[in-house]
Amino acid sequence: MSTLSERDKMIAGQSYDPADPHLIADRLRARILCHKFNTLPPEAATKAIAILKELMNAHESVMITAPFHCDYGYNIHIGLNTYLNYDCVILDIAPVKIGSNVLLGPGVHLYGATHPMNAAERRRGLESGSPISVEHDVWIGGRAVICPGVTIGAGAVIGAGSVVTRSIPAGVFAAGNPCRVIRTLETNTEEE
Repeated sequence: MSTLSERDKMIAGQSYDPADPHLIADRLRARILCHKFNTLPPEAATKAIAILKELMNAHESVMITAPFHCDYGYNIHIGLNTYLNYDCVILDIAPVKIGSNVLLGPGVHLYGATHPMNAAERRRGLESGSPISVEHDVWIGGRAVICPGVTIGAGAVIGAGSVVTRSIPAGVFAAGNPCRVIRTLETNTEEE
């Protein structure tokens, strides 16, 4: 018999029961904090930073424009000077790591959650997930979807509306459904 909690199994990418009372409480906590964040008046920047810090321990240099939604918050790790535009969603069943100086366009969704392909297994209600990593200096265009298990390499640009089902190397422009590398980007080593 497993000694791991359902939360531990979830974070480890194993099948877990989302109906576990502790996970239900964790999701409720995240929904309450997201609701508080999403209903703040625009001039309440200090309160917004405090809520994001409580939700996901975000640094004060992280900027998120409401509305924003996530499942748990505690599985989201964001670097410095990163911006998430309107209507971003992060299903942080598994760890979601977003580097520094990253830009997420409006409506970008990061899905760490997945379900069994077999219908009988889905009916059992179990879920699992795979981590997502968005490395430093990435720009993801609006309405892009990042699927479970994907890594987007440093300095990459993902075109708007893309569905990223496989990892993307550093320093490239990639776009489409499914997303594929279009070209290598010029590197700029100078600090601006």
